[in-house]
Amino acid sequence: MTLALATEQGVVTTDPISESPLAIRGMTVSYGEKPAVFSTDMTVAEGAMTAIIGPNGAGKSTLLKAALGVIKPLAGQATVYGASLKAHRNRIAYVPQRASVDWDFPTRVLDVVMMGLYRELGLLRRVRARHTEKALACLDRVGMADFADRQIGQLSGGQQQRVFLARALAQNADLYLLDEPFAGVDAATEKAIISVLKSLKDEGKTVVAVHHDLATVAEYFDNVFLINTRKVAEGSVATTFTSENLSATYGGRLAMAQIDQLDLAAG
Repeated sequence: MTLALATEQGVVTTDPISESPLAIRGMTVSYGEKPAVFSTDMTVAEGAMTAIIGPNGAGKSTLLKAALGVIKPLAGQATVYGASLKAHRNRIAYVPQRASVDWDFPTRVLDVVMMGLYRELGLLRRVRARHTEKALACLDRVGMADFADRQIGQLSGGQQQRVFLARALAQNADLYLLDEPFAGVDAATEKAIISVLKSLKDEGKTVVAVHHDLATVAEYFDNVFLINTRKVAEGSVATTFTSENLSATYGGRLAMAQIDQLDLAAG
């Protein structure tokens, strides 16, 4: 969906919001009297990797869940490629926080990845050889093909995260939303995950991740969205990941000594 706008000079342009893989407007979410997210706007750039960063309790995960309809906002809305979430749900893959998943559920690694193929399988859920091959290829992409028959609860935290990423890959989405994908994983898993995410970007996909490690923002991401209940700033890492914006986002929780150690933009 494209929205044409007439400028004062009579030139017709395209509204970037209507083309955005994810556009959030006026989002407010509350778990009680105090809002977790307040009147927040966000516009995600297509074909780029965007980090959502902020202190604990700042509303990062809540914003993502509200945009997906996982939780109901008090106000605001989100559009996906200029239309409703329902219209483009098949273009979205979501990787939740690992801590939010019941890992005791008795299922194999391969079966978890197959869940990402539910649209292809149809109502009868009839698994063909091509579906198994595709699931195994996704597992191979995250370095987990040898664990296909293992029970998901028997894996380490990093291995479980890789499996959930493989499930998202099986969906062959255009927009990938990940909630703390690097939290609690080992260095090898983090390296494997970021390699896959960057390959998705190279394929023209859009990646948005809630991220907690400020030291890797400049290395991993193109754009950054800073939030502390309200939006503080958004834009490219080169112009927005600055000491001023970090201080405004984290306040006294992030000492200047820590900020000085980061690879920050000059702004």
